[in-house]
Amino acid sequence: MKLNLTKPLIVFDLETTGLDLVNDRVIQISYIKVSPDGSEERGNLFVNPQKPIPAEVEQLTGITNEQVAQAPTFQELASKLNSVFSGCDFAGFNSNHFDIPMLAEEFLRAGIDFDFSKCRLIDAQTIFHRMERRNLAAAYKFYVGRKMEDDFQAHLADQDTEATYLVLQAQLDRYAPGMQEEEDRVLHNDMDELAAFSKTNDNVDFAGRMIWKELTDSSGNPLTGADGKPLKQEVFNFGKYKGVPVAEVLRRDPGYYSWILSSDFTNNTKQMLTRIRLREFGR
Repeated sequence: MKLNLTKPLIVFDLETTGLDLVNDRVIQISYIKVSPDGSEERGNLFVNPQKPIPAEVEQLTGITNEQVAQAPTFQELASKLNSVFSGCDFAGFNSNHFDIPMLAEEFLRAGIDFDFSKCRLIDAQTIFHRMERRNLAAAYKFYVGRKMEDDFQAHLADQDTEATYLVLQAQLDRYAPGMQEEEDRVLHNDMDELAAFSKTNDNVDFAGRMIWKELTDSSGNPLTGADGKPLKQEVFNFGKYKGVPVAEVLRRDPGYYSWILSSDFTNNTKQMLTRIRLREFGR
């Protein structure tokens, strides 16, 4: 459907060196400027982040340090982008949570106070999540084919448990080998595979205060164990030691462990940190 516009709309996406709004930088910005008359202007710009692109980002995006070495910096592009974007609304996917804040940070670092408060910010991911609900009732309707309220009384633990069990069985039926054309939509009736597929983060503790990070060699290539799987280590994911291996911090600053144990962190975070400490000092 053609968009009903009263002013230009910038549909855009960013690729960045990471997800930290303070320390990471844009390496690619792509946009389509759609005008009210239906005309479209496209731009696709690589950006020199003035810092190394991590190996995992290179692997994910295909954008290499060599590729952006001769590209302009955001500072050099900022004036042109400000001119193109002024007076426009913005749309993206997860853009309100990441791309818009990152773009605002880059403009401010370049000395341009781009006022996003005057723009309408449209996030296709938010629309998707709100329109296509992802709760248990929606899953039951999708996989089992009936309304959950017709079979169960919602928000009672025993009823929700029965519904979840039926959903899981129906999922394994739907995604069984031979039932899907695309290989990446096949799930085997195997608990190891299902657990790996269900994993959405690399958290060490449930709160994500510590995360797993792959070990790399001096060239940034992932190191693997005898089983061929990547070797990983725990790193802190917050505070002054963010990105630093937990074991290194425990050796270098023993008081940090005591501070975490006496502070308002979850018991699970303290438990996992204690396990790491016992492991390291037990060597």
